Amino acid sequence: MSLLRKPVPVLALLVSTSLANGADTEPSTPTEMISAGKLSLDLRYRYEHVDADGFGKEANASTLRSRLSFASGNYRGLEFLVEVDDVTVVGNDNYNSTRNGAARYPVVADPAGTEINQARLQYRLGAGSAAYGRQRILHGNQRFVGGVGWRQNEQTYDGFRTQWKSAGGLSLDYAYAYNINRIFGPADGAQPADLGGDNHLLRLDFPLHADHSLAGFAYLLDVDLHQGYPANLSLNNSSNTWGVEYRGKFGPVSARGSWAHQTDGGDSQLDYSARYYGIEFDGQIGGMKLLVGYEVLGSDNAVGFKTPLATLHAFQGWTDQFLVTPGDGIEDLYLGLSGAAGVVKLAATWHDFQAEDSNADFGTELDVVATWPVSTAWTLQAKYAEFFTDDASRYRDVRKLWFTVNLKL
Repeated sequence: MSLLRKPVPVLALLVSTSLANGADTEPSTPTEMISAGKLSLDLRYRYEHVDADGFGKEANASTLRSRLSFASGNYRGLEFLVEVDDVTVVGNDNYNSTRNGAARYPVVADPAGTEINQARLQYRLGAGSAAYGRQRILHGNQRFVGGVGWRQNEQTYDGFRTQWKSAGGLSLDYAYAYNINRIFGPADGAQPADLGGDNHLLRLDFPLHADHSLAGFAYLLDVDLHQGYPANLSLNNSSNTWGVEYRGKFGPVSARGSWAHQTDGGDSQLDYSARYYGIEFDGQIGGMKLLVGYEVLGSDNAVGFKTPLATLHAFQGWTDQFLVTPGDGIEDLYLGLSGAAGVVKLAATWHDFQAEDSNADFGTELDVVATWPVSTAWTLQAKYAEFFTDDASRYRDVRKLWFTVNLKL
């Protein structure tokens, strides 16, 4: 476990945001970095209900994520950020958090706990920057590297990161992460709270034209074996992934395409070579936005393409049936429609899931969401997802409902 992960008193989260409102001038001394800093508070309450076939009980999780952040002023290019998260059960705790031992309930991966979410020192010089410590790393649409921001406990990375962007739009992002703080923390449970190792995360973005761009990426993961857990939960996530991504716009239609190849890496006990590819189009039709996409995660030797650092909830349906790619791969054909009713944003997506390397039909899923930005501080959201299995021997019908209230100060 990283030395950066330390218990933090929950009382600290009660500090008023009025203690620091920032200054109008740039700090002239190191001590003025504090007085010129900004303290912010982010509260997110969520109720999550899960009704999954095969369980004798339905899960009901009521949790509050409290986040206190302090960002210093910039002194001659130097600045720091400290952020503390606390997840507290508020009322109903009839759910399997992965750490509370309530295995008779379906999983809602929001365990209670307090930890340092970010603690980094950063130096900026011209078009570049370098940061060391615990930090948030989000690459592209987070299909391969993300923060899993949907869950109450965010995924962050301990290590070094450097970024650079030219005047012409070319950008380079490289990070070395020796520890990954996962959503299951701060303590170990059914899943490891941390994954240690030597992980290299590289992404290069470059514009082709005003409306077109390419990105290349390489994710070389060498994950350590986590004592007390089987290799598939730690060591066997080691892999080498190389890929490219295209984004473009053709009049009213936007397009995105991505391709990647992955092999086992580090000390993984697996032996495989799998591919990934996806294509997506969206465009306006009247006051609505239509989305159509097709994504494939392949397999080899009964091992599916792995994305252990991704923000997985954003892909392949919100019921999270495919957090681990099946041994025969997966194909996801999806259609989406979004719009607004007044100030309320509405969206719905339909998925059809099939195996990539067999004739199996996994099932279909419907996802719907309504988001109301009440003000710059308050946001309300209601969200529902239902998975309909076509292969009861492998997957069960699942229904999930969420109500979220977010306050940012």
